[in-house]
Amino acid sequence: MDTGAARSGAALMLVALRFLVPLLVVLTVVYLSLSWRSRGIRRDKLEAKWEEKGLAGDREAFVERGLRRYDKSIRKKLLLGVYIVPLGLIALLIYVTNYM
Repeated sequence: MDTGAARSGAALMLVALRFLVPLLVVLTVVYLSLSWRSRGIRRDKLEAKWEEKGLAGDREAFVERGLRRYDKSIRKKLLLGVYIVPLGLIALLIYVTNYM
């Protein structure tokens, strides 16, 4: 068994982790910020819709129902692109660099 190759593989993994862990932390902060902002904008739009239509009943219940629908919407899921796009581009770059 070649211990030199095993060591270089382990060193490569440590370099990758030193790069990926901070990247994932930054992407998580970006995702949470975008998610919070997007949900706030949606809340504002629902409240404006409530006022505009002059609806009767519980305003908070109306807004909460709208936000639950928003949480299940494709728009909310598109925010996951914050993770998918950068990590996919990094994987593509690594592939192109090493195998083409």
